[in-house]
Amino acid sequence: MSRVVTVDHPLVQHKLTYCRQKDTEPWKFRDLVEEITALLLYEATREMPVVNIELETPVSRARGAVIDGMEPIFIAVLRAGLGMLSGAMRMFPGARAGHIGLYRDHDTFLPVEYYCKLPEGIRERDCYLLEPMLATGGSAVHAIAALKKAGVNRIKLLSLIASPEGIMALQQAFPDVEIYLAAIDEGLNEKAYIVPGLGDAGDRLFGTN
Repeated sequence: MSRVVTVDHPLVQHKLTYCRQKDTEPWKFRDLVEEITALLLYEATREMPVVNIELETPVSRARGAVIDGMEPIFIAVLRAGLGMLSGAMRMFPGARAGHIGLYRDHDTFLPVEYYCKLPEGIRERDCYLLEPMLATGGSAVHAIAALKKAGVNRIKLLSLIASPEGIMALQQAFPDVEIYLAAIDEGLNEKAYIVPGLGDAGDRLFGTN
């Protein structure tokens, strides 16, 4: 089964608590999602390879370390994944980004794709899928399948909140994809929303209903 990492750092849990509150305004919700994304990415990139280099400080010569290899690619699942993208790009300003547009059919709860634009060179780079809510797992599984079809082999998923059902669905479909979360919630309600969750992340990001 794929590795599941729940980042229980006090900063992450503090910010997630304010994300959950229904009276948190969209501008603040956006800020919190960006910040949590950066903290999740901190953990997800912990094993990135580095190379030692020589450098000159204002005082003397020294040795340091820089990331070895190409910067990653971030794939935002539209539309809610856009809220995570700015936080990820802040950590890696030179990174490339792609978008996969999905919406959930309200009768079947299955994802329907309406857009997919992936950057060039995606096969050679580490890829991070940004999907704030891992509910049924349908959207994440669909998006990862699209990435696999494009030749991507190294994929990690970053989500704020997941349900046990969503984790299981993703692990069964793609056991090689690592999952990084801020929290695992109780489960899904009859409308396939995460409980207690934080509502519809896209609506809360952009102030829509």
